[in-house]
Amino acid sequence: MGWLGVEFPLMAAPRFAPVPPVEPVRSYESPDFVPTGWQPGRPGEIEGRQPAGERLGYQGPDQGYIMTLAHRAHGRVRVTADEQVEDALRGCSLIALRRASMYGRAPSVYDLNLALSLWGYLSDAPPADLVSVRKELFIGVGHVHHYKEGRALADMIPESTLRMTPTDVAAQFATGWRSLTGFAQ
Repeated sequence: MGWLGVEFPLMAAPRFAPVPPVEPVRSYESPDFVPTGWQPGRPGEIEGRQPAGERLGYQGPDQGYIMTLAHRAHGRVRVTADEQVEDALRGCSLIALRRASMYGRAPSVYDLNLALSLWGYLSDAPPADLVSVRKELFIGVGHVHHYKEGRALADMIPESTLRMTPTDVAAQFATGWRSLTGFAQ
């Protein structure tokens, strides 16, 4: 009899677990039949790698966390009078998600900082030509109906730039922003 007069079924226990001497000692035993592993076979299952291509994005775990990171960064973003903070944050968030997915992990503040530094949004005095280019590229990206423009923005950044550290990008963006962003004149 167990607690409150309720009888509990016998449970398996490790060999080293103390048991009363009147009860038989039980240990783990493998089942007689082990089923085969699961295999994808249903219609619509993705076999192999996730599809990649124009406007398909970059898949990775916990990507919604970028919204929290962007909200926290809102006060640090420096824009000119003709720019919107929401456009800058959404565009840079898409770049940060691409970087995080390259490493197969959730986005981090370092991914977002790299993207914001890359476009001069964390600088007090970004180059004038960079500001004019980013005004054109980021306009309206913060609105949900500008998905295509946001994807193009994330796709244009070279992979070599995304593999750099945020500190290196911040140090090089003032003079080498064209090569870092993949923007060709």
